[in-house]
Amino acid sequence: MLTPLLIAAAVGYFLGALPFGYLVARSRGINIFEHGSKNPGATNVRRVCGKGPGNLVFALDALKGALAAGWLWVWRYFALAEFHARTGGESYSANDAFGFLMIFPVAGVVGLVAALIGHSFSCFTRFKGGKGVATATGGFLVLMPLPLLAGLVVWLTTFYTTRYVSLASVLAALTLPVAAYFLREQPLLIQLALVIAAFVTVRHRANITRLLNGTESKFVKKSAAVPAPPSQS
Repeated sequence: MLTPLLIAAAVGYFLGALPFGYLVARSRGINIFEHGSKNPGATNVRRVCGKGPGNLVFALDALKGALAAGWLWVWRYFALAEFHARTGGESYSANDAFGFLMIFPVAGVVGLVAALIGHSFSCFTRFKGGKGVATATGGFLVLMPLPLLAGLVVWLTTFYTTRYVSLASVLAALTLPVAAYFLREQPLLIQLALVIAAFVTVRHRANITRLLNGTESKFVKKSAAVPAPPSQS
């Protein structure tokens, strides 16, 4: 049973390590590690390179998490197939199969955790990386979409009220385990949500310090250039 978990961890790490923020910014002639907050996440790419590149990076980073957590569905197939083979084709319920092979949910969790580590400490960028919000979002979209929806509501409410991306991200992350608990998700997923909430919060510790000091930057739209007044002759 250890082999599929090791595979999920390895694939998850290398998926997470793909430095899409760096690559998208580099395609525009910008080293994202030298501009803005020097973070390769979607927020900094959007701030430095514009809305389109920033949204693209968010989508790609979220896709990394979704694919890493997608091992959940891959191992579900193998769990059911193996259970069917061992029972000689007898009828069985999905719950019986899940009880027979707990590798099913565990592989998805391992894959997502590995992807977050890869995203934050990428071997392709000298172990520098982003803060994991987009990657976690993609993973939780696969693992527990309803708690993710609650976190999204908190993110949107906080962001459009305060314009602080960091505050919105931290509060949304902290919402996930609470929502998972009240929505009666599997204990393993609730524990995962707790770990990732702590991970995201720690990765934002510098932002939290600036928020407390009143020096954190708000996300504001770039205003259009004001045309010069016509010359008077």
